[in-house]
Order: sequence, then structure tokens, then C-alpha cells
Amino acid sequence: MIDYARVGADELLENDLRMLVRLSIAEDLRDAMDWTTVCLIAPDRQGGCQIVPRVDGICAGLATLDWIVDEFDASLEVQCLQQDGSPLVAGRPMARLTGNARDLLTCERTILNILSRLCGVATQTQRYVEKIAATKSRLYDTRKTTPGWRLLEKYAVACGGGHNHRSGLYDGFLIKDNHLALAGDASGPILASRAAQKALQWRGANIEQLIAPAIVEIEVDSLEQFRDVISTHPDIVLLDNFSIEELRTAVAIRNQDNSAVELEASGNVNIDTIAEIATTGVERISCGALTHQATWLDLGFDWFDETLS
Repeated sequence: MIDYARVGADELLENDLRMLVRLSIAEDLRDAMDWTTVCLIAPDRQGGCQIVPRVDGICAGLATLDWIVDEFDASLEVQCLQQDGSPLVAGRPMARLTGNARDLLTCERTILNILSRLCGVATQTQRYVEKIAATKSRLYDTRKTTPGWRLLEKYAVACGGGHNHRSGLYDGFLIKDNHLALAGDASGPILASRAAQKALQWRGANIEQLIAPAIVEIEVDSLEQFRDVISTHPDIVLLDNFSIEELRTAVAIRNQDNSAVELEASGNVNIDTIAEIATTGVERISCGALTHQATWLDLGFDWFDETLS
């Protein structure tokens, strides 16, 4: 199996997270202060809160909590009570923060915004994964992500049991219909097989410039195109908006050819259709709904008086 790297809680994720937090700070404070908190809360007041899910779900984003607190320069201690990827139970705390009460109030909304979004994506992903658990198909995200949130949302997909597709245009070759059209000439688009051959040749000649594994994938939208391209043996062929019967036919053609090419179904994938798609024998199913249709998980701050604990 050839695949893209899984997005983890590494320095790339930290860098993106910190940029988002800086934007959140600018949105909330604009080089000023949280005047309500400054007015009402003594500067040395201590407090504590627990981050508590109001509904069941999947945990994602706790790995970012220390980074958020640090970016706020907040005098807070963070205690994670769950792990990213673990089930969340309504009413059972996932993390605890204690320290300066002003800092807690100032960073509350940013923390909840980020964790609610990531837990929502992870929970959505887990629902889809459950639908295909009895098959050999793997679930993949897409680049249909919130601008600026690409790695964070892909991290959440991984927490929910999904797989990460390419993180960016730098991350391999994915030849689509517009590439075929624009690489053609007056006689029409370039053949899918010719485009795949060019990408494979280019990869071989420029491998040192590329980020491993530099997958070559090509999108086709008909069985005729699929038959044209399968003999070139790209790493993956993406079957775009194929019917169930067309997917089964493509799998049969690939198997008859004894090819190692993996097949990816895309288009019209939702919670109601994914199970049947997986029965066709495709190895991969990509779904933009994991990110662009995920709803936030309802999380809250449950406060307690740290001075009395």
C-alpha cells in the first residue's frame, strides 16, 4: 500500500495552530484588553475550569491545548484527562485548566472554538469509518478544508480513524480533468494515459525534488478513460462520480489485469451511500463531507473556585 503521510501533532501542526491563535487574539483584543474581565476580576484571582462535552463524540485537539495557552501567554496549568482519538462521553471532562482567572476568561472562547471544531470533524469521520469497517476500503479526507485549518482538520480526521489524502499541491501528483484539458491542444484534451506517463516520467527524473512518496494519481470520469489509463500503472486511479455498477466494472478490469493500481471512489459520497460504495472492492474512498459538512461538537467550560479546592 502506498499512501500519504498521516498528519500528526508535530511542529508543522503547531505552527499552523499558533498562527490561528494569533488571529483569534487579534479578533478578540485588537491590541487592547478584555475590558469586562479587567473591570470585574481582580488581577490575582485564581480559578479553574473543566472542558466538558455536552454530547458523546471523539476527542481531537487536546494536543494543541498547551500551544494555545502558550500563545496567549496565559498563567495556566493544563491537565488533559482524555487522549486525542478516544471516545468522549457527555458530562465526562476532557481537560482541566487552572490558574489566573483573567487568563481563563480571556482565552475561553478561542479554546472552545478550536476544540469544538476539531472534535466535530473527528466525530463525523468516526461515523463514516463505522459504515465501512467490515470492508477493505479506507476512508480519506480531501483538500476541501477551511482556509488556514488544513492540517488541523486533517489531524482531526486521523483522530476519528480516517486516512489523510494529500495535504497540498506539493504533496504528489493528482491529474484532474482541467489538467487534461489545458495540457491538450486544438485537437482536444491530452489522453489520460499520456498525462499519466508524463507524470511518472517526470517523477523518475526529478525524484530528489519531491516529497516522498510523490504518489501519481489520475482522475477519470468514464470507463473508457479508465481503460485508457490503467495500462500505464499509476499508483492510484480516482474514479470520479462512477455509478456502483461502473465501480464494480472498474475493479474487475483492474483485477483481471492483475494490476497493483489502487482505485479510489469519489463523488456522491455521504453517510447514506458510503457503505454500498465500499462493497464494490475499491481500496480508497475520499469524502469532502468529513470536513466541509462536519458540525461542531458541543463543549463547555464548567467553572469551579480554585481558591476553595
